[in-house]
Amino acid sequence: MNAIVADGLVKIYRSRKNEVRALDGLDLTVEEGTVLGLLGPNGAGKTTAVRILTTLLRPDSGHATVAGLDVVRQPQQIRRLIGLSGQYAAVDENLTGRENLWLFGRLYQLPSAEARRRADDLLEQFGLADAADRVVKTYSGGMRRRLDLASALTGRPRILFLDEPTTGLDPRGRLGMWEVIRGLVREGVTLLLTTQYLEEADELAHTIAVVDQGRIIARGTADQLKAQVGGERIEVIVHSREDIGRAAQVLSNEAGSDATIDDHVRKITVPAKGGARRLAQVVRDLDEATITIDDIALRRPTLDDVFLTLTGHAAEIAPTADDHAPAASASNR
Repeated sequence: MNAIVADGLVKIYRSRKNEVRALDGLDLTVEEGTVLGLLGPNGAGKTTAVRILTTLLRPDSGHATVAGLDVVRQPQQIRRLIGLSGQYAAVDENLTGRENLWLFGRLYQLPSAEARRRADDLLEQFGLADAADRVVKTYSGGMRRRLDLASALTGRPRILFLDEPTTGLDPRGRLGMWEVIRGLVREGVTLLLTTQYLEEADELAHTIAVVDQGRIIARGTADQLKAQVGGERIEVIVHSREDIGRAAQVLSNEAGSDATIDDHVRKITVPAKGGARRLAQVVRDLDEATITIDDIALRRPTLDDVFLTLTGHAAEIAPTADDHAPAASASNR
């Protein structure tokens, strides 16, 4: 069963000077109990899509449902079932962590005592119990992100939307947030996760949809998308520039296809259909040819490679319309 469905979503931001089409016929589905990684650069349309699916924006055209409910006609029913953690922590920095979560519980119409118990449970779950009675302005960025995610879970949502949940976190904070997200997945929560971090989608998502200029341009598992780049490759860096030509011939003979040469860094690359076995044979062949190498590796394609292949540009591009979409407020959760 599909927990989230979007069909032909269009959203246009208009000003006196120009018109920007943030979504241009976006289609996606998320099966119940799975994680969809919506992958794309700043301005691709990710945040606009999330705001429509969480009933914070109305689409100009198209249709979307969440838990079988129409996002335009049934927003209140949807809001009772979902949680949203946006790009920026929507917590009150002048309240304590405990007070923030109690307030969100009351907004979810929990009785005061139950809201207090729920706050205590979430503070423990997210490793914030020791800082529960400190005002949030004293929290680190990672602590604020965890508190924001905890607030999104106050109502025990069946479906959770995480819009770039690790933006601004250091590597340690990002890894910690990944563990939190994995725990939610184990509990059966359906997640739509937007990110511009390619390794994040690779690490967390069951299925990945690549969005560029407001449209889904590819979808599949991480392995399926990587296969579009052409599989594994052997990369060799020779010690001496004079050996580049001979080494390229050795690798081409072994791979049965032409080698790619980067003369600047003395690197030679060939396809590696045999994986590790082919790598071992290349090492033997280079040794027999008395060619000294500085490095050799079997390289699997990354999602960076996928994005570049699909779009013709790198994943990090300048912000555009999506970054100027109206911000979601905490009161809209």
